[in-house]
This record gives sequence, C-alpha cells and structure tokens, in this order.
Amino acid sequence: MINLIHSYVPKIAIAAVIGGICLAQPAFSDDAAPATDAKPATMKHESGKQRVEERIKALHEKLGITADQETKWTAVAKVMRKNEAELHALVEKRHATENASAVDDLKSYQAIAEAHVRGIKKLIPVFEDLYNSMSDDQKKNADDVFGKFEGHDGHQSPKANAPSAAQ
Repeated sequence: MINLIHSYVPKIAIAAVIGGICLAQPAFSDDAAPATDAKPATMKHESGKQRVEERIKALHEKLGITADQETKWTAVAKVMRKNEAELHALVEKRHATENASAVDDLKSYQAIAEAHVRGIKKLIPVFEDLYNSMSDDQKKNADDVFGKFEGHDGHQSPKANAPSAAQ
C-alpha cells in the first residue's frame, strides 16, 4: 500500500501542475517577451483569449449544440472565459515576480493548479446542466469528445483494452 502511495502521489501532483501550466501555455513560451512590456503581455492574453474562443467554437461544433441548448451552452462558454481570465492573471503575477525563491515559485504553481481545480468545479455544474438537456446520441458523442480530449484513448471499459485470450 505504501509503495502504491509513493508511486501515484508524485504523478498526481505533477499532473496537476502540468494541467495548470498547459491551460496557461502561451505565457510560458520560451520566445515570449518579459511580462514588464505591456504590449507583449496584452498579446499573450489575446492569444489565451483566442485559444479559449477556438476551444469554445470547436466544442460547440463537435457537441452539436442545438438552438434549444444555446442558453445552456452560453453559460458553459462564460465559465470557460472566466477560468481563462483567472489563470491568465495568476500567470502574469508569476511572471511579474522578480527574484522569487524556489518556495515562492512552487507556491505560484500551486496557485495556478488550485485555480485550475476551482475552474473545473465551476464548469461541472453548468456543463452537467447542458449535458442533461442532450439527446442520447449527443451524450454519447460528448462522452467520446471528452474521452478523447488531449489524445487519450477515451472512456473504454478495461475489457476493451485487454488482450484477448486467443492472442
């Protein structure tokens, strides 16, 4: 049991940090200008806004949102936009901090990861409301779209991934 905990806890912590960083990716690019220059910071935020708008548009299309579902979809999109803005502010704060200690650096990553979690907690109820309004075919499609997000194989049963006895 102890070995299991030692094996998974660091992986979960790293995944949480990387998840927060990935959502704030444009601000972490190697070729980004320092956050002290107002114009590049605005451009970075615009690219973050643009990325979120592209995700919103792509999800709208992939989920097949109907006219009757637009109000519920608007609520989902609003939360996505607010989440991006909160993460952007934390990333900008992190980049504006000069001479941060290693502990301060870790704390800034923690703040980003916690904002990511808060954002997901805000997204779940509005998405659940939308999901509950979907037809069975839309729900199956949504399960597939979300299950394959970020390139993993989706929501398959363990048996679907297990080798057959005939092999």
